[in-house]
Parts: sequence; structure tokens; C-alpha cells
Amino acid sequence: MNEVLTQEKSIYLQISELIETDILRDILLEEERVPSTNELAKIYTINPATAAKGINILVDSGILYKKRGIGMFVATGAKEKILKRRKEEFYDRFIKKLLQEAASIGLDKEQVIRMIEAGEGSIL
Repeated sequence: MNEVLTQEKSIYLQISELIETDILRDILLEEERVPSTNELAKIYTINPATAAKGINILVDSGILYKKRGIGMFVATGAKEKILKRRKEEFYDRFIKKLLQEAASIGLDKEQVIRMIEAGEGSIL
């Protein structure tokens, strides 16, 4: 949890993504406590309300849950939920666009696969 926040997207979104990434990397495990909003605010020198907004995104999606008086914890199955959603997002953001562009320039699926396997664009 010592990443640098950027200006590219909202800070609260970056906070939620950093926590998700720590879950994916097994830095935060299921049923483990995550840093509080005040801890996150101190680490990243941000407003605690901004940190809370990032945490609430994860609570709303079932990644984190609250233990009253103790803090926020990683939910059981959180890693699988994150992986599933990120794979779907990867497909939508990259693969769909790749296939659409390939079709528009006359490449079929097999040619695209060969290009990916070769790791370069000069195999046509």
C-alpha cells in the first residue's frame, strides 16, 4: 500500500484499485483487516472522506465488509470476485477493440493469434 497516486483518475477510485491489487497479490488476505480511512488518509495525505469513498466502493461490491467497532475486512471470495470483474473489463477494454480493429483492417482471428504468439507485427 505504498503506491503513488496520480492525477489520471479520481483519488477514491485509485484507493479502491490499490486495495484490490493488494488482495490480488495476496498482500491482503481474506478475513484480514484493511487500513482504516484515517490510516489511508495519513499514508496518502488525502481527506479521510476521499479514502472512505474508495472503501465504500469495495463494500458495495462485496469485496470488503465492516466488523462493527473493529474496522473493514477482506470478504471471503473477494479475490475471485476481483479477478472475474477485471477479466471481464480486460475483455471489454482490450480484446473487443483489438478484434474490431483487426476486422477493419482485414485480419482474421488466426492472424491475430499468430501476431500475439510472435509478439510482433511483421508476421503477415
